[in-house]
Amino acid sequence: MRIPILKLNQYLLISVQVELDDQTALQFQEDLLKKIHVEGSLGVVIDLTSVDMIDSFIAKVLGDVVDMSNLMGAKVVLTGIQPAVAITLIDMGIKLDNVPTALDLEQGLAKLQQELEE
Repeated sequence: MRIPILKLNQYLLISVQVELDDQTALQFQEDLLKKIHVEGSLGVVIDLTSVDMIDSFIAKVLGDVVDMSNLMGAKVVLTGIQPAVAITLIDMGIKLDNVPTALDLEQGLAKLQQELEE
């Protein structure tokens, strides 16, 4: 199953609404990086509101997606991180030190605009 990636001006918006398994996560990583390259996107908002739990592999892929997007020149904002997901990320040692976060998609877009203006 593919995760839809929507384009809004120079940004990409992703709302993960499916259960993340290894194959879906890897496909998402590939799709997002291709879309950043093709569209020349400056920023990405990834909404994780519907994601209740992640395992160590998904946590690593998420961290890699953020790093790879940044290398390609697209700033990433994560939104809607559930408590269990936050705990897993910390327990797995996934460092998202320079990744802005927000409570919801609307705040995430505002945060992304703010980050890109700096």
